[in-house]
Amino acid sequence: MARQEISLEKKRPRGRPKIGEGVQINAVHRPEHVEALDLWIAAQPDPKPNRPEAVRLAVKDWLIGMGLLKIS
Repeated sequence: MARQEISLEKKRPRGRPKIGEGVQINAVHRPEHVEALDLWIAAQPDPKPNRPEAVRLAVKDWLIGMGLLKIS
């Protein structure tokens, strides 16, 4: 019987990398809202944000504009 090699290197965990503390909120968006979001993303300089990051930025800007979040 052949000997099996054992790797002592740590394997990378599966799934999305952690971005720190946070609460996941799933939402369904209307197609016209996604199209507008994609247009905004396309107008951003490189590196362009992905959709989740663009939504996080929009919510952050909205909360700052409403005076509910301090500028950080």
